[in-house]
Amino acid sequence: QVQLVESGGRLVQAGASLRLSCEASGRAFSDYAVAWFRRAPGKEREFVAGISRSDGIWPYADSVKGRFTISRDHAKNTVYLQMNSLEPEDTAVYYCAARSGLWVRIEDDAYDYWGQGTQVTVSS
Repeated sequence: QVQLVESGGRLVQAGASLRLSCEASGRAFSDYAVAWFRRAPGKEREFVAGISRSDGIWPYADSVKGRFTISRDHAKNTVYLQMNSLEPEDTAVYYCAARSGLWVRIEDDAYDYWGQGTQVTVSS
């Protein structure tokens, strides 16, 4: 079993950058495929980015392609989401999720473990 804690969300202006962190405790994070999801006000939770157990990068959501980058630091047991050129449409609660399978899945019900979420608010 693994516990996930997200951090790094805050209020920023449009065009700014943020880096979200998802730190794992318990079992080694390298045993899991990891993804970032987000839920904007009034919308369904959606897939943003994912990294496989072997650190392969899954195609990003179209809405963040070219602006967001996912990465993993095995030594720190942490997965990051670097977010550049933030837009008001990126305002959401961002969640980190892990699954025991090798591959990333874009369906949120494929994930076994979730963090509590971190709020990102982008003002125009």
